[in-house]
Amino acid sequence: MTPIQFDGLQRLAAGRSTSGRAARCPGRYVGQVASRYARWALVLPLLAAAWPALVRPAAASGPAATDAGVAADKTAGAAVLPDGAALERRVKAAFLYKFLGYAEFPPAAFDGPGAPLVIGVVGADDIAAELTRIVAGRSVAGRPIVVRALREQDLAQPAHLLFVAGPEEARSARLLRASPALLTVTECDGGLAAGGVINFTIVDERVRFDVSLDAAEKKNVKLSSRLLVVANRVQKGAT
Repeated sequence: MTPIQFDGLQRLAAGRSTSGRAARCPGRYVGQVASRYARWALVLPLLAAAWPALVRPAAASGPAATDAGVAADKTAGAAVLPDGAALERRVKAAFLYKFLGYAEFPPAAFDGPGAPLVIGVVGADDIAAELTRIVAGRSVAGRPIVVRALREQDLAQPAHLLFVAGPEEARSARLLRASPALLTVTECDGGLAAGGVINFTIVDERVRFDVSLDAAEKKNVKLSSRLLVVANRVQKGAT
């Protein structure tokens, strides 16, 4: 399994010297370091959501699956980490959960103050199962979270976030048109062109995501700048 790369942090861990650059241009070097770690300060909340999914055993649930249990679960789960494909799906599930905290939905999207946030997943029952485990006992903005594994005939059901799995752009576009979901997420080439607000992509063997502000505006969903700053690409206007 390819290890997750952490760029500047990984170089520091490897002991690579930066003293030459600092000596040649100390002001510029300090600015670069400050900029780099300011970006990491923003991305860490997203990584915090993904990390428990990587280290917890697949059977973990309930109180034992909270962030507070990561240290104990890391030891217990060290021998059962999944292969690369399964790891990718678990990371995506963790990000889907975290996206909810960076999106503001219109008040009309809820039946009442205690109404849940609904995540629909079509074409990926494994991600739906992982999401169910992740959200157990958790809430976002005081709302509980409900995960539904959907079939194509179920897409008319309301959902706040819909994840459409699969590499085919035409299929993704068709499924997105059939759903009233607000925050739509895809994982295909051309996912934003298909109508997705967020599209997962793999960059340098890491799970990243692109964002379409135009699609978010059409859906009346406001995305936090903290999410946009860590996106791989933010698209403004038509493609």
